[in-house]
Amino acid sequence: MKAIAYNIKPDEKEWLVLANYKKHDITIIANSLTADTISFAVGKEALLVFNNDPLNASLIQGLQALGIKYIATASFETAHLDLDAAGLAGMKIANVPFAKAPGVKRRMEQVIQNLDRWAAGKCVGKACCCQNNCASVKALK
Repeated sequence: MKAIAYNIKPDEKEWLVLANYKKHDITIIANSLTADTISFAVGKEALLVFNNDPLNASLIQGLQALGIKYIATASFETAHLDLDAAGLAGMKIANVPFAKAPGVKRRMEQVIQNLDRWAAGKCVGKACCCQNNCASVKALK
C-alpha cells in the first residue's frame, strides 16, 4: 500500500520503519499536514496521522480528491479527526485501540497492522473508527 506520514517525530519514524520492514511504500514528511503540504499525498492510498495534526473537513475533502481512501492515526484518540467528514468521503479510519497507548513501538506496529489488513481487503477490527457501516463487521471481530 502506498502511504504518507506527516509530522512524524524521529522516534516515531524509527519505529515505523522497523515495524513496516519494507512491506508498504511509506513516504515520510517532517512537515505538518496543511493546505500547503497536502499535495505530497498525490498518488497515495493511505494517510498516517498523529494526534498533533488535526484533520478538518476541508483537508479530508482535499485528501479524498487526491485519492486517499484510508486514514490511520497512531493514537487512541480520534478527536483530531473529523470522523463525520471522513465518513461522508467514504474513507476508512483506524486508530490504536488501547486506552493507554503502550509506547511508540507498539503504536507503530498497530499502524502497520492496520495497513496490512486494509491492503488485504479486511476490516481492521477493534481499531476501526469508520463511520461507514463497519460496526456490524467490528461486532464479528
